[in-house]
Amino acid sequence: MDDDLDARLGFAPDYDAPIPYMQRTRDYYAAIGYTTPYRWAHHIDAPFAGLGKRLDKARVALITTAAPYQPGKGDQGPAAAYNGGAKFYAVYSGDTSATHDLRISHIGYDRTHTTATDSGTWFPLPALLRAVAAGRIGALTQRFHGAPTNRSHRVTIETDAPEILRRCQEDGADAAIVVPNCPVCHQTCSLVARHLEANGIPTVVMGCAKDIVEHAGVARFLFSDFPLGNSAGKPHDAASQAQTLELALRLLESAVGPRTTMQSPLQWAASADWKLDYLNVDRIPSDELQRRRAEFDRQKDLARPNRVEKAA
Repeated sequence: MDDDLDARLGFAPDYDAPIPYMQRTRDYYAAIGYTTPYRWAHHIDAPFAGLGKRLDKARVALITTAAPYQPGKGDQGPAAAYNGGAKFYAVYSGDTSATHDLRISHIGYDRTHTTATDSGTWFPLPALLRAVAAGRIGALTQRFHGAPTNRSHRVTIETDAPEILRRCQEDGADAAIVVPNCPVCHQTCSLVARHLEANGIPTVVMGCAKDIVEHAGVARFLFSDFPLGNSAGKPHDAASQAQTLELALRLLESAVGPRTTMQSPLQWAASADWKLDYLNVDRIPSDELQRRRAEFDRQKDLARPNRVEKAA
């Protein structure tokens, strides 16, 4: 039998491969009634800036797509449903010397397999501070920066990425760690990383959506084959988070050219069955798809005031 032969040869199941997020999202949105497929950002070449100084002498910036907790904007905690009201549409910054409550309820992370109970899996500021204390990194910039998860390539490229660059330059960043969460986050962060690289700031993207990041084209990419929402390591597992960051730092130091992808050796679980679930229309009943379409439209309405607020 083929299965017996695969086992004898040590082969993994065919589905135990990086999730094809671009195809999954296209199929999913078509199934709930959006017939125009989303066009993912695609580049063949990628800008590349070399690290100009030793990492233990360098000042590193952190860029995230997580959002500050906003009381009064609905449930934003673990197990919260997608919350469009908690989205942000303008770049924000926070003090890296302070403690922050950043959450991911405003984006489409893997709510089936991600607990969302440990922000260290999506916002590695504590791990970076430990790396500074250990002398692995020279310093962090005074601020970290929040990148809006924007489906508009134009807005990300022409507005948000230049603003993040301006703030990183103002902070004297020698390099940047860029951490996405949902599928669109991975595109946003890739476009931001490209802009920083083109302007002399080396970056490494730490993410879980391999196809999206490599389609966009970045200088350095640390790929963790984990559910979305865990780009910085496993929840409540300090060793996993430290190892994930260390791999990103090594990639920042060692890459000799653009489009360098390193895959973390860490495995999410003994079984790869979790990869079959995310936005898989073959596993979602038709009545549930209809409910999700209605809920998606409702969430767009909830997010609209935030867009208007930004425009004002």
